Amino acid sequence: MIYAKYIRRLPLISMQMSAAFEPAATKAYRMLEHMIVTLELAPASFVTEGGLIEKLALGRTPVREAIQRLAWEGLLDVRPRAGIAIAPLHPGDWLRVLDARRGVEVVLARSAARFVTRDAADLFHDAALAMQKAVISGNVLAFIQADKTLDEALARAADNPFAARLAAPLQTHSRRFWFRYKADTGLAESAEHHVALIRSIVDGDEEAAAKDAKRLMALLRAHAEAAATR
Repeated sequence: MIYAKYIRRLPLISMQMSAAFEPAATKAYRMLEHMIVTLELAPASFVTEGGLIEKLALGRTPVREAIQRLAWEGLLDVRPRAGIAIAPLHPGDWLRVLDARRGVEVVLARSAARFVTRDAADLFHDAALAMQKAVISGNVLAFIQADKTLDEALARAADNPFAARLAAPLQTHSRRFWFRYKADTGLAESAEHHVALIRSIVDGDEEAAAKDAKRLMALLRAHAEAAATR
């Protein structure tokens, strides 16, 4: 069951308006990241900068900045005279991502529970509401977006930019693996674990938040181990 106590109507319009005014480079990054995570840009395929500019309908400079950022995060590989390679997906790498991610997620969860503000709590509630709707409708793409909202809320609430910057690319890689290997069967179970984490953070319970972060990472690791043995 999704915890209805933590699901309430919030000013989503204001969030959409703020997103509309984000810098072009940030918009390009979000769009490209989403295409990579949801496999619209197929793993191990090649694209060109010109092709991405046309696809995103944005200028060369913001798209180039987004490409550079995604290359640093390991999602793209820019190859001179050969094009831009989308990172391949090897099931065993999901375990490596989670090994790196587990510790920093616990740090972020503890810190978020300690320092959570009303604004950050609103973002957590938005993520929980979106996850509930995604489970009810079976909308995996909506769930992916809600998971991204949760990660951003976690980064904001934790007040630890060093941990947040370390976690962000690992979260993106993990989301991509989950979409590839578990999206067809793991929606409700994943939502339960995420909402439990949200509940503990909004309650300001550091110990519970740490435990829930570990449980979420354990669930993802179980999925990764299953994917690696296929």
